[in-house]
Amino acid sequence: MPKNIGDLTLYSVDDLHEILGISKMTLRTYLREGRLRGRKLGVSWYVTEEAIREYFDEPQAESGSTQKTKSSGGRRYIVQGINDLVSETEECDTIEQVISTLKEQAIISLFQVQVVDRDTNEITEIIKARDFLDQYAKA
Repeated sequence: MPKNIGDLTLYSVDDLHEILGISKMTLRTYLREGRLRGRKLGVSWYVTEEAIREYFDEPQAESGSTQKTKSSGGRRYIVQGINDLVSETEECDTIEQVISTLKEQAIISLFQVQVVDRDTNEITEIIKARDFLDQYAKA
Protein backbone atom coordinates (compact mmCIF):
# COMPACT_ATOMS: atom_id res chain seq x y z
CA MET A 1 0.00 0.00 0.00
CA PRO A 2 1.50 3.37 -1.01
CA LYS A 3 2.59 5.71 1.77
CA ASN A 4 1.12 9.21 1.88
CA ILE A 5 3.14 12.02 3.42
CA GLY A 6 1.18 15.23 3.05
CA ASP A 7 0.46 15.53 -0.66
CA LEU A 8 3.35 13.20 -1.56
CA THR A 9 2.59 9.57 -2.40
CA LEU A 10 5.47 7.11 -2.21
CA TYR A 11 5.35 3.71 -3.89
CA SER A 12 7.61 0.88 -2.74
CA VAL A 13 8.98 -1.82 -5.04
CA ASP A 14 6.32 -4.16 -3.61
CA ASP A 15 3.58 -1.63 -4.44
CA LEU A 16 4.80 -1.21 -8.02
CA HIS A 17 5.15 -4.97 -8.41
CA GLU A 18 1.51 -5.46 -7.43
CA ILE A 19 0.14 -2.48 -9.39
CA LEU A 20 2.16 -2.86 -12.61
CA GLY A 21 2.84 -6.59 -12.60
CA ILE A 22 6.58 -6.02 -13.14
CA SER A 23 9.00 -8.24 -11.26
CA LYS A 24 10.68 -6.79 -8.20
CA MET A 25 14.06 -7.67 -9.66
CA THR A 26 13.33 -5.66 -12.82
CA LEU A 27 12.08 -2.70 -10.81
CA ARG A 28 15.21 -2.66 -8.64
CA THR A 29 17.39 -2.88 -11.75
CA TYR A 30 15.56 0.09 -13.32
CA LEU A 31 16.04 2.07 -10.10
CA ARG A 32 19.75 1.25 -9.80
CA GLU A 33 20.38 2.09 -13.46
CA GLY A 34 18.44 5.35 -13.19
CA ARG A 35 15.83 4.35 -15.78
CA LEU A 36 13.19 4.89 -13.10
CA ARG A 37 13.82 7.75 -10.69
CA GLY A 38 13.55 6.82 -7.04
CA ARG A 39 15.24 7.10 -3.67
CA LYS A 40 16.52 4.42 -1.38
CA LEU A 41 15.58 5.00 2.26
CA GLY A 42 17.27 2.44 4.47
CA VAL A 43 16.95 -0.81 2.57
CA SER A 44 13.81 0.08 0.59
CA TRP A 45 13.35 1.95 -2.67
CA TYR A 46 10.54 4.50 -3.04
CA VAL A 47 9.17 6.11 -6.19
CA THR A 48 6.85 9.09 -6.56
CA GLU A 49 3.90 9.21 -8.93
CA GLU A 50 5.73 11.98 -10.79
CA ALA A 51 8.72 9.67 -11.38
CA ILE A 52 6.39 6.99 -12.74
CA ARG A 53 4.82 9.53 -15.12
CA GLU A 54 8.28 10.66 -16.24
CA TYR A 55 9.24 7.08 -16.99
CA PHE A 56 6.20 6.53 -19.20
CA ASP A 57 6.43 9.95 -20.87
CA GLU A 58 10.09 9.48 -21.78
CA PRO A 59 10.69 8.26 -25.35
CA GLN A 60 12.23 4.78 -25.26
CA ALA A 61 15.26 3.85 -27.36
CA GLU A 62 14.52 1.44 -30.19
CA SER A 63 15.30 -2.16 -29.36
CA GLY A 64 17.77 -2.42 -32.24
CA SER A 65 19.53 0.75 -31.17
CA THR A 66 23.13 0.55 -29.99
CA GLN A 67 22.82 3.66 -27.85
CA LYS A 68 25.15 3.62 -24.86
CA THR A 69 25.36 6.64 -22.66
CA LYS A 70 27.82 5.33 -20.16
CA SER A 71 30.38 2.64 -20.72
CA SER A 72 32.27 2.15 -17.52
CA GLY A 73 33.99 -1.04 -18.67
CA GLY A 74 34.81 -3.85 -16.30
CA ARG A 75 32.36 -6.01 -14.46
CA ARG A 76 29.32 -5.82 -12.28
CA TYR A 77 28.12 -8.52 -9.95
CA ILE A 78 24.64 -9.87 -9.28
CA VAL A 79 24.10 -11.64 -5.97
CA GLN A 80 21.09 -13.87 -6.47
CA GLY A 81 19.09 -16.38 -4.46
CA ILE A 82 19.04 -19.78 -6.12
CA ASN A 83 15.76 -21.25 -4.91
CA ASP A 84 12.20 -20.38 -3.97
CA LEU A 85 13.16 -19.62 -0.36
CA VAL A 86 15.38 -16.71 -1.42
CA SER A 87 14.15 -14.75 -4.43
CA GLU A 88 16.05 -11.53 -3.74
CA THR A 89 18.67 -10.15 -6.08
CA GLU A 90 21.21 -7.43 -5.39
CA GLU A 91 23.45 -5.77 -7.96
CA CYS A 92 26.94 -4.73 -6.85
CA ASP A 93 29.64 -2.70 -8.57
CA THR A 94 32.64 -4.00 -6.65
CA ILE A 95 33.91 -7.22 -5.15
CA GLU A 96 33.87 -5.53 -1.73
CA GLN A 97 30.13 -4.83 -2.10
CA VAL A 98 29.52 -8.47 -3.04
CA ILE A 99 31.47 -9.69 0.00
CA SER A 100 29.55 -7.32 2.27
CA THR A 101 26.19 -8.41 0.79
CA LEU A 102 27.03 -12.10 1.14
CA LYS A 103 28.24 -11.72 4.73
CA GLU A 104 24.82 -10.24 5.63
CA GLN A 105 23.06 -13.44 4.52
CA ALA A 106 22.07 -16.07 7.06
CA ILE A 107 22.57 -19.05 4.74
CA ILE A 108 25.32 -18.44 2.18
CA SER A 109 24.65 -21.71 0.32
CA LEU A 110 21.33 -20.27 -0.96
CA PHE A 111 23.12 -17.66 -3.11
CA GLN A 112 25.23 -17.39 -6.23
CA VAL A 113 27.11 -14.54 -7.87
CA GLN A 114 26.79 -13.74 -11.55
CA VAL A 115 29.73 -11.86 -13.04
CA VAL A 116 28.44 -9.61 -15.85
CA ASP A 117 30.51 -7.77 -18.46
CA ARG A 118 29.45 -4.10 -18.31
CA ASP A 119 29.99 -3.47 -22.03
CA THR A 120 28.20 -6.48 -23.48
CA ASN A 121 25.85 -7.17 -20.54
CA GLU A 122 26.71 -10.86 -20.88
CA ILE A 123 27.10 -13.17 -17.91
CA THR A 124 30.72 -14.30 -18.01
CA GLU A 125 30.71 -16.49 -14.92
CA ILE A 126 28.37 -17.88 -12.27
CA ILE A 127 30.00 -18.66 -8.93
CA LYS A 128 28.52 -20.24 -5.81
CA ALA A 129 28.52 -17.67 -3.01
CA ARG A 130 30.78 -19.72 -0.74
CA ASP A 131 33.29 -20.21 -3.57
CA PHE A 132 33.20 -16.46 -4.28
CA LEU A 133 34.00 -15.70 -0.63
CA ASP A 134 36.76 -18.32 -0.59
CA GLN A 135 38.28 -16.79 -3.69
CA TYR A 136 37.96 -13.06 -2.91
CA ALA A 137 37.45 -12.56 0.84
CA LYS A 138 40.86 -13.79 1.96
CA ALA A 139 42.30 -11.26 4.36
